[in-house]
Amino acid sequence: MADPKLAFVIDALPVMGGAERLLAAALEVFPDAPVYTLIFDRPAFDGTIFARKEIHTSFVHRIPAGRRWYRNLLPLLPLAVEQFDLRGFDIVVSFHYAVAQGVVLRPDQLHISYVHTPMRYAWQEYQSFIKEAGGGPKGWVARLILHYFRLWDVAAARRVDHFAAVSQWAARCVWRAYWREAEVIYPPVEIDRFRPLEPRQDYYIVVSRLVRHKRLDVVVDAFSRLGYPLRVVGDGSERARLSKMAASNIEFLGWQPDERVAELLGRARAFIHANEEDFGIALVEAQAAGCPVIAYATGGACETVIEGETGLFFAEQSADSLAEAVSRFERENLRFDVATLHRNAARFGKIRFQQEFAAMIEWEWRKFRG
Repeated sequence: MADPKLAFVIDALPVMGGAERLLAAALEVFPDAPVYTLIFDRPAFDGTIFARKEIHTSFVHRIPAGRRWYRNLLPLLPLAVEQFDLRGFDIVVSFHYAVAQGVVLRPDQLHISYVHTPMRYAWQEYQSFIKEAGGGPKGWVARLILHYFRLWDVAAARRVDHFAAVSQWAARCVWRAYWREAEVIYPPVEIDRFRPLEPRQDYYIVVSRLVRHKRLDVVVDAFSRLGYPLRVVGDGSERARLSKMAASNIEFLGWQPDERVAELLGRARAFIHANEEDFGIALVEAQAAGCPVIAYATGGACETVIEGETGLFFAEQSADSLAEAVSRFERENLRFDVATLHRNAARFGKIRFQQEFAAMIEWEWRKFRG
């Protein structure tokens, strides 16, 4: 038969972040695949592969302010993703971190779900989210919505033929949520964009979207106490709150172009990471730039950072624990071998991802066709 027709589904395209870079690398391998997504903020993708792609959006995209506040429309998102008409494709790959794998397909279509994480708020961070929601009617509404969402998510997972995951950590989350095995294919990192620069400077750095689950509050609290210079690259809904918390040694740089991010990482003293990440592309980018990582010891960080060789871990997700790790880094004047840092980062290169991703699709299609 002719080559199978392929389509990609991703939850949303709001900014050019890690999930979007992964999808871009997949589109380089399968350039004819159209993309289906809940919302697409086209101006944010000027100059990228998405600017010239066929992008299909949901009704959420057309709701006033839906592109900005789609996360607040959680009860509508399962319905929205189910409306995509994908009957013209043989293979559908969903890049899933919320509802993407909920697409409705025929039995003769192959569905591969490549999972960043089952939705954090409904699964592994459920108790933290409920605590933040508080008591009273608001808290109980949040509980009911997430209960409904978990039921829907498990039902959607039963319709997936094959799972892949971005890390061993993400694969364990898939098993815990869906009782399904997931093949691990680490995301692509554009290693060649980064290199160590001299002289290195004395500032620490964070590169992240400024949203609540990234736990930048832990970083800002710790560095406000420590007084060491910290540069925060990124933007998001938490920026105003974090700025009010921050002491004068913390500088918020907002969104920066790729060239500037590479330069900042190439000169930084160390990269700071305080949240539970499914993989964490920025951690690998830092190492490629010769910048050691100080990371919370959980999630994908434990697969990308080598304790004592490419960085340090801290045990608790708290300002005290992070401050203690940074103080040790300063007190012992720790130095990390640049060649070792770059060699570790090179394990996660883009070509390796593209080869593994294409091989997975080919193998699963052959099995599916018998």
